[in-house]
Amino acid sequence: MKVAVVGATGLVGQTMLKVLEQRNFPVTELVPVASEKSVGKTIQWKGKSFTVRSMTDAIAEKPVLALFSAGGTTSLEWAPRFAEAGITVIDNSSAWRMDPDKKLVVPEINGDVLTKEDRIIANPNCSTIQMVMALQPLEQHYGIERIIVSTYQSVSGTGKKAVDQLMNERKGVSGDMAYKYTIDLNLIPQIDSFLDNGYTKEEMKMVNETRKILRSPGIRITSTTVRVPVKGGHSESVNVELKKDFSLDAVRAQIAAMPGVVVVDDPANARYPMPIEAEGKDEVFVGRIRRDESQPNSLNLWIVSDNLRKGAATNAVQIAEYLVAKKIVG
Repeated sequence: MKVAVVGATGLVGQTMLKVLEQRNFPVTELVPVASEKSVGKTIQWKGKSFTVRSMTDAIAEKPVLALFSAGGTTSLEWAPRFAEAGITVIDNSSAWRMDPDKKLVVPEINGDVLTKEDRIIANPNCSTIQMVMALQPLEQHYGIERIIVSTYQSVSGTGKKAVDQLMNERKGVSGDMAYKYTIDLNLIPQIDSFLDNGYTKEEMKMVNETRKILRSPGIRITSTTVRVPVKGGHSESVNVELKKDFSLDAVRAQIAAMPGVVVVDDPANARYPMPIEAEGKDEVFVGRIRRDESQPNSLNLWIVSDNLRKGAATNAVQIAEYLVAKKIVG
C-alpha cells in the first residue's frame, strides 16, 4: 500500500512515521511530502532514505492514503486535490473537523461512521481526543449532562519552535519565540486566537468536537485551555455531570474497560497519571476519579495523554488501520 505523509518533516509528521513503523502498518511504498523548501531533502524511515516530494508530485504518484499534518491552510487547498485524484486523506488540522459533510473520527468511539465515500476524514484536536476517550463509557452508561474542562497543554502542541523556546529559556539562551510571553516557569491561559465570545478557538474546538464525536449535540460544555511549561503530554481536569447516579467502583471499571484507556488511580500510594510517564505512549491515562461532593450525579477526572501520539499521529494511523480492516481502502 502506497502511503503519503504530508508534513513529513514536522513534529507530528515525524511521529506519524514512527507510529506507522511501530504499528507495522502495511506500507509498501512511502511518499514523504513537505513544503517547497524541504522538497529534495531526504528523510530516514525503516533504515532507508526517502526523498521529500512536492504536493503535485505526490498526487501524481497516486498513493492510496495520505496522512496530512501540514496546517489548516495547506489542507484546505490540497486535501480536495488529493481526494479528487482518488486518494483518501486523513487530515490532522482543524480545517475539516466541523464540516457537516466530513467525518470527525476517534476509531474506538465512532469508526463505524466511515464509508468508502469518505475521501477526507478529519482527525480531532489533541485535547478533545483524550477527553472523549475517557468520557465515552460515561456517555454510554449514564448519559452526560455537562462537562467543565481545564487543560494543561504541553508546548509540543504548538510545534518544534515552541519546544525550542522552552528549552532555550531553561538554558538561558535567546532564540526565536513561539509565544508572545516566556513559557518557562509560567502559564499562558491562551491557546489559539480569541473569538468574539471571549473563548479561544482551542476552547471552542473542545466544545464542538466533543459533541460531534460523541453524537450528543445537547451536552453542555465549557472549557479553559492553558499552555504549561511541559515538553510533551497534555493533562486535563474534567468535571462531568451525568444524567444518572453512579458508583465509583462501576465508573472505574467502565473507564478501564474502554480500549486504549488505562486507569491509574491509587491515591494511597500517590499513583496518578502524569505527562512525564505518558510521553511516547499511545494510551490515555485516567486517575483522580472521585465524586463531586458539591453537585449531584457528578464526578472529577484527571486525564493525561501524549498529544503527539494518541492526540495526533496514533489516532490518524488508527483511522487508517480501521479503513484497511473494514476494506474501505486497500
